[in-house]
Amino acid sequence: MPHRHARAAGAAVAAAGALLVAGLSGSASAGVRPVPPTAPGAAQTMRTADAPPALLRAMRRDLGLTAPQARHRLVNEAEAGATAGRLRAALGAHFAGAWVRGAESGTLSVATTDARDAAVIRARGARAVVVRHSLASLDAAKARLDRAASRHATADTPVWYVDVRTNALVVRAVRPAAVRPLLAAAGVDPALVRSVKSAERPRPLYDLRGGDAYYIDGSTRCSIGFPVTRGTQQGFASAGHCGRAGSTTTGSNRVAQGTFQASVFPGNDMSWVATTANWTATPYVNGAGAQVTGSTQATVGASVCRSGSTTGWHCGTVQQLNSSVTYQEGTVSGVTRTSVCAEPGDSGGSFISGSQAQGVTSGGSGDCTSGGTTFFQPVNPILQSYGLTLKTTASGPGDPGDPGNPGGTWSAGTVYQAGETVTYGGATYRCLQGHQAQPGWEPPNVPALWQRV
Repeated sequence: MPHRHARAAGAAVAAAGALLVAGLSGSASAGVRPVPPTAPGAAQTMRTADAPPALLRAMRRDLGLTAPQARHRLVNEAEAGATAGRLRAALGAHFAGAWVRGAESGTLSVATTDARDAAVIRARGARAVVVRHSLASLDAAKARLDRAASRHATADTPVWYVDVRTNALVVRAVRPAAVRPLLAAAGVDPALVRSVKSAERPRPLYDLRGGDAYYIDGSTRCSIGFPVTRGTQQGFASAGHCGRAGSTTTGSNRVAQGTFQASVFPGNDMSWVATTANWTATPYVNGAGAQVTGSTQATVGASVCRSGSTTGWHCGTVQQLNSSVTYQEGTVSGVTRTSVCAEPGDSGGSFISGSQAQGVTSGGSGDCTSGGTTFFQPVNPILQSYGLTLKTTASGPGDPGDPGNPGGTWSAGTVYQAGETVTYGGATYRCLQGHQAQPGWEPPNVPALWQRV
């Protein structure tokens, strides 16, 4: 009874929170199809009402929120992500990024390179920002820096990313004089770049625990990221720097656990471990009731929380997506930069936004006493690279019933990126937010993730 009562209360708060973001849905405008009124909202699809108490407490502590504000923020962020996805599709090549701000993430900003798009953006309830550079052009410049890092020393320029809020490719430099030679080696126009002097020297967080601790070859300790399956095989995803293919693991209880099947580091920071029959994959984080219901990527500015065996739950916000960072071992690309703190022992552990898995702890700088910056390897590329299926609590936002045989290219278990198209039931749909598809998340059922075209 108490569990059902708490769930009902959470749903009521989420419903109230949905009123705060009604403007983000707005009325239909040019290039944007209306969402059917009977379709589930983004907050319902992402099951924000299922956010665990431990995560909400960490949000209150680290983000300075009240309990209602924390719940409202998760609702707003879910709705903002869906709206940003629709506008990205509508604006096409003009799209220059999106972000949320405010204590409850109540304001969604969407940037465009064409002032004529402002009316379309405002019609969806978002704030329009006209900028000079498209997201595609900044991403292309960052990709050139990524390629140059393999042949050019980047120890003095260890972090770079596209900052949509300032419409620039930012390079954080310990020694600012090192920025110009890096740009020249990469063939990147300095006009696209903003250099920031920084004392950060990120390092992999080897001696950390994310969800539950595990030990590699009887010595190094890391943390489980997210339990997964591959066919009938159970296991978990974690950071690549924690172990190499063939390394054996033991659990926090020092009982034999499994073997690394694949690992990449540097370049990326991903791995997966296949466990023995004595271990069962569950859709929870760190035993504190944190439930994982999917892997929809959070928006810049959204709240994100990390669970580690050394420091427990800590929260912050998503600073930049698709960042690159240079550790002593080499450069890692495609990671997400956050304001969450971490310490040794938290490596490999779970990053989660609401109930949506985000990634596994990679490395960072600072600590949880003075504060810091932490990078995580997004989980969707891990799932896609190794053919893994994220363990979740349920199949999507509701009982999908019997869909019959609608035909088409959409498939549960596939990782989809924003902008990809599929067919389902004779119609074509465009992906609005990156995620791994699961039963119950068929395109017609989840307008927060798919738009019919």
